[in-house]
Amino acid sequence: MATDSFPQRLPTLHRLGVTYPSNVSSSEVATEWLNAFSVAITQSDTAAVVDLFLEDGFWKDVIALTWDFRTFEGREDIKKLLDARLVATGLNELRLLQEPLNEPVLRKIYHDLVWLRFCFGFTTKHGKGTAVVYLVPLPDSKWKAYTLLTCLDSLTNFPQKLGPLRNWETDHGSWEEKRRQETEFSNNDPTVIVIGAGHSGLETAAGLKYIGVPTLVIDKKPRVGDSWRDRYKALCLHTTIWHSQTPYLNFPPTWPVYTPAAKLADWLEAYASFLELDVWTASTITKTSWNDSTKTWSVEVNRGGKGTRILTVKHLVFATGFGGRPHVPDIPGKASFKGSAVHSSEFKSAADYIGKTAIVVGCCNSAHDIAQDFCSHGVDITMYQRSSTFVISKESLATMLGVVYNDDFPTELADTYTTSLPWAVVRRLHQRMVPMVAGTTDKAILDGLAKVGFKTNLGIHGAGVMSLFLERGGGYYVDTGASKAIIDGDIKIKNGSAIESFTKNGLRFADGTELQADIIVFATGYGDPRDFMREVCGDEVASKITRVWGLDKEGQSAGVLRYCGHDGLWFANGGFALLRFHSLHLAMQIKAIEEGILNKADIVI
Repeated sequence: MATDSFPQRLPTLHRLGVTYPSNVSSSEVATEWLNAFSVAITQSDTAAVVDLFLEDGFWKDVIALTWDFRTFEGREDIKKLLDARLVATGLNELRLLQEPLNEPVLRKIYHDLVWLRFCFGFTTKHGKGTAVVYLVPLPDSKWKAYTLLTCLDSLTNFPQKLGPLRNWETDHGSWEEKRRQETEFSNNDPTVIVIGAGHSGLETAAGLKYIGVPTLVIDKKPRVGDSWRDRYKALCLHTTIWHSQTPYLNFPPTWPVYTPAAKLADWLEAYASFLELDVWTASTITKTSWNDSTKTWSVEVNRGGKGTRILTVKHLVFATGFGGRPHVPDIPGKASFKGSAVHSSEFKSAADYIGKTAIVVGCCNSAHDIAQDFCSHGVDITMYQRSSTFVISKESLATMLGVVYNDDFPTELADTYTTSLPWAVVRRLHQRMVPMVAGTTDKAILDGLAKVGFKTNLGIHGAGVMSLFLERGGGYYVDTGASKAIIDGDIKIKNGSAIESFTKNGLRFADGTELQADIIVFATGYGDPRDFMREVCGDEVASKITRVWGLDKEGQSAGVLRYCGHDGLWFANGGFALLRFHSLHLAMQIKAIEEGILNKADIVI
């Protein structure tokens, strides 16, 4: 059911008809609810299960019951889920978790919003998982679930080869040759080819490798990490180290809070080496064909001086970034412009333009970074703002993320909690939080920007950076310094009028004004994520993929890390936190298909 089927409201104390539930034992409340839930599950009494939820409650599932990313809103749809999948899944062995940081806890979110969060472990016919429940109080000391997450953590018969399951054999000189043969796939073809050796591709390959799926990563660039190394020199992550950790191998405690791109590139190169991922660099896929009878791809790979290989694989995973080809607006008169006009993906450093005049078109993170780079080098810089922008300071974002992403909180548990709430709930929470941040901690920045004519907004649905990231993949700026330069007038702003054409010396606008420039950088985003896939797989395959990035009607990713419309074809796009957690869920889906556990045709809800 679409998330707009119920009134968009939170279960506040007033709405529920209760006051703050003081003097309650969180552990006793959680135990009582879980006992009732367990009895109903054991008896396959789906009506009794849904009676434990609010009328407009949610059940969010990450491949535990559905082998998919799904959100069910309201008792009617939750019952449909359970009627279809409860017996087939074999949900069992429910046990309350009470370790530090995941023990039952009563949390006051706002002055009028309280819930009791707790976790329980469970098993299914094929794996083990973790659930997170959010209970809210009702009159007569009753508690019901507002939302429940079930998330599969591992496959029982195919656990990750970690910790005690790692390789215990001694090696007396054969390791180098073994690695050479593994990387070359001298004796076999991989089961999966991952296209792209950025963080998304490497993290996906790691999840597949350690669950026992032979995987080859292919990248057209000469070195692992070049997708970050070759971008503009001033690039630095805008999120903290704790939010940007990599799975299986954490950044050392000496690592800076905000990672420079060049440093990140070197880390990814080391990451691939230390985790023994099989990567072919300087390689491109020149031809593919899909055999629907055998459910296999034939893939021709040009290894850039090392010959050509034809591989037969079961799955292709595209890990080629948020978008497709660089997007540059079609503006008349470009041939007449005497200066240089480039997309931000081609721009390297403002040091090459000292003493010049520059225009940056766009207002996303990269646009601000590049404008700030020009400003730092004394370049006369104007930013052209095409539409309003959501702006949040890096300090405010760090504070929001720092509730669970910090030195004292396990990253895996932080990811579980971050995933636990459906997007409809997160959106409602952020619709409250975003204006509060804008009116307090970030007020001086936003007021200063308004005074100089820079237009801001509160994000889609007023839900800030997360709404823009999940639904558009852009349209926001996490302020790392450029806002002050804009407020001080060191970065000039032009907006309110469309670009009409290039001129010999710059850009002309519809209001009759003209800006002169020696260099114009278009930080105008990228095309559709299907662009690269279409080039590799062809139009017939691409026609079956309707959407990749963005949210579906349930508030789940439309086509990333899940079935996207074509067998054996997957997309692994997203930020560090998204891929760190969910790359394993993609790996488990592929492993389950290969082991005959998962057949999409058998799952109808």
